[in-house]
Amino acid sequence: MTRRSGRGRWVAGAVAVAAVGAIAAVGATTPWASGNGLTDAAHGGPASPSGLATSQNAGGQVSAINSTSVQKVGQPTPAQWKTHSPATPSASARPSARPTVTHPSATPTTPVSTEPVLFYDSVEPGVLPAGQAAAVYADGPFATSSASVAGHPNVLWIDVNGGDPNANVLDVEPGDATPARAALWVSSKLTADPSSVAIVYTFIAEWPSVIDSIATLPASMRSHVKYWIADPTGVPHILSGASATQWAWGSQYDSDEAEPGFFA
Repeated sequence: MTRRSGRGRWVAGAVAVAAVGAIAAVGATTPWASGNGLTDAAHGGPASPSGLATSQNAGGQVSAINSTSVQKVGQPTPAQWKTHSPATPSASARPSARPTVTHPSATPTTPVSTEPVLFYDSVEPGVLPAGQAAAVYADGPFATSSASVAGHPNVLWIDVNGGDPNANVLDVEPGDATPARAALWVSSKLTADPSSVAIVYTFIAEWPSVIDSIATLPASMRSHVKYWIADPTGVPHILSGASATQWAWGSQYDSDEAEPGFFA
């Protein structure tokens, strides 16, 4: 979730260069166990790939990325970070107060599909494709209300700083929550509701650090974690080891693909 209208993020070109650099630096191609934190690292608690992530380029090739190499080669430098800054919503368009965090629409209102699910995220709910699954902010400067996404069948609520365990997703990227904060948020959320799902969003270069953080939690909690990873190749796909992938960054909203049941 880049702030395609506010989320701190470096441009897609920088990500692509970083990912290519990381892939070139590594010879190993051991894929992570596919799954999800609910059923693995993203759907079931880290079927803990201890430091390997995969990246799929626009040509469809998948290579393993070593945790250490990713951080040394794929991690963007401060100079490469760029704030995604579509038009900032006017003061009147922003909610005057943080919405009550009940997030009722996080529960599916339509039958669970057996096909990959497309959904969209934005800091401006009004620009999201009508009638489609969506992800919006529960807190921070772009917090919105349930009324703003009333026409969307499934909605994920994003916490930007790790202070809202009732949200569905924690945003881990520069300017928001840190990888170390991810474990604290997941623990808080799953302690309050052991049957819930904790989704962690981050970009591909930071993924190994997030996994290391989550690995400190008990297996019972790790099995309820899903990963949503940014890999903006422009082609719909889901990274191995993740439950959802943000595959395109747009000026108003981003495009994402998730495994069946991601919103369950």
